[in-house]
Amino acid sequence: MADKRDYYEVLGVSKGASEDEIKKAYRKAAKANHPDLHPGDKEAEARFKEANEAYAVLSDPDKRAKYDQFGFAGVDPSFAAGAGAGGFEGFGDLGDIFGDIFGGFGGFGGFGGRQQSRTGPQRGESLRARLTLTFEEAVFGCKKDITIPRVEQCPDCKGTGCQSGTTPEVCPQCRGAGTVRTQQRTPFGVFQSSGPCPKCGGSGRIIHSPCSKCRGSGTIRTQKKLNVTIPAGIDDGETVSLRGQGNAGANGGPAGDLLVQVQVRPSQAFQREGTSIYVTAQMSFVQAALGAEIQVPTLDGDVTLNIPEGTQNGAVFRLRGKGVPSVRSGARGDQFVTVQLLTPKNLSHKQKELLQQFAEISGEKFNRKKRKF
Repeated sequence: MADKRDYYEVLGVSKGASEDEIKKAYRKAAKANHPDLHPGDKEAEARFKEANEAYAVLSDPDKRAKYDQFGFAGVDPSFAAGAGAGGFEGFGDLGDIFGDIFGGFGGFGGFGGRQQSRTGPQRGESLRARLTLTFEEAVFGCKKDITIPRVEQCPDCKGTGCQSGTTPEVCPQCRGAGTVRTQQRTPFGVFQSSGPCPKCGGSGRIIHSPCSKCRGSGTIRTQKKLNVTIPAGIDDGETVSLRGQGNAGANGGPAGDLLVQVQVRPSQAFQREGTSIYVTAQMSFVQAALGAEIQVPTLDGDVTLNIPEGTQNGAVFRLRGKGVPSVRSGARGDQFVTVQLLTPKNLSHKQKELLQQFAEISGEKFNRKKRKF
């Protein structure tokens, strides 16, 4: 036994530590070294077992007194009479301790972690659906009808699962808890674990006269038609959430949500980035050189854009407030217009002659020789 560490040292407490201090120290050590939190770590597993052994002794007043007087020999069955064949009989409350420590993790390693009540209110499952919109419907918002399959509370039994005039019986085996506890004796003590009650299947109740419509389940499957309000400015891939329109909850729990993901068809005229709109407008050489007013498409219809003289190909103009509304604030973004210079085709004799004269006056060079048209 020379290789063992002092139990007080293992838990990091003084020899005069109170029961609460010992219990608190054990919880800390067990949580820090639990095998489920350190899979494959042999050192953590060894420290975990060491903390279990130390707590099994120091949490028991009789064993602690023997340990304080005789050391390890006082609690070793081969040395101390009356210690009990199991060695650590006082370790039976570890299930409750592990429930306190690991309850938030749903239970670890069969150590009896607390489980969510199977008979308490349970939220229903959330559902997902897709809805295709035109570009304009997404920009300005709309209302759309959608039909979804979902689970609803049975209208005949109101979710009880029982035939009218009858009530369910509380399960006599689990007394309505839905779970039963089992105990397992190990070298480190007696461990407790919880599982679904085999008699009621975890529901906590037994229905002798099931509802004929839902056959005792308390719910039915149906096709539900809903009217979905699409907010102005929604973008491709975004989701509209309808609270409480998912599957019905159990045991009086709330229904889940319906999450509708939108798909937006692209526009031939507009490109969108966030709340900004981008379009391309064409202009002639004369309009670019001398300036002009051209018609530009917007989400609200055509507007007149003033092109100043000397405008270059690729110039960008901003139309404030002609973009997409923000879903959050409703404020509209801007529209950006990129102008594209068109090279004239199929010029008449007169047009070619005038262009050639313009080139000569401007001192421009061109590939073709001067010729008569």
